Amino acid sequence: MGPDLARTVGLMLIAYLAGSIPVGVIVARLVGGPDLRSIGSGRTGGTNAIRALGRKWAAVVVLGDLLKGALPVLLARYVTGDPLVEVLCGISAVAGAIWSVFVGFRSGRGVGTGVGTMLVIQPIAVLLSAPVFVVVILLTRYVSLGSLLGSAAMFPAMLLVLMVVPDTPLPYVIYSAVGTALIWLAHADNIERLLKGEERKFDLALLGGKHPTES
Repeated sequence: MGPDLARTVGLMLIAYLAGSIPVGVIVARLVGGPDLRSIGSGRTGGTNAIRALGRKWAAVVVLGDLLKGALPVLLARYVTGDPLVEVLCGISAVAGAIWSVFVGFRSGRGVGTGVGTMLVIQPIAVLLSAPVFVVVILLTRYVSLGSLLGSAAMFPAMLLVLMVVPDTPLPYVIYSAVGTALIWLAHADNIERLLKGEERKFDLALLGGKHPTES
């Protein structure tokens, strides 16, 4: 194994381990809340956190998820300056967020971590696709549907960016599609429930500070 390949593999491993950090589980434990894996969807991301812990601590969880996506990509950029390595680290971080080695390979959906990677890779694409996420949730109250359509909007958003900034690295554009595929894969059970009309709706009152419940 050459030095460049070894460095890339090392950075990808760091990214996976960073993505695997179960921020929601850690925050819930520190504040004396319930284990997110035992309530609601059983996932460790921001949506389940706001149900169990309230919006303040859910915001901490979301911030942590963003950082565990952004920091590995920033590290790859600093060490290599290679867009392909950045993308590989982004994929590794999202994979860690979905299949965390620390909590039995079942943690979050990878959305927050994926957004964190894209904020480094191409923040304009995030700004273009974010309204899809927000509007879909407000109209339907399905966070999963908002996540699915918001992530799907990332690829056309990147194509728009490519038209304006033609020197955008090709790996960045490809990543917007690959990252979306990972997030959709993590939402397989949500997709099934959506198709059956059995998906759980999000209580928008929680955003206004309603006391979290497990109902």
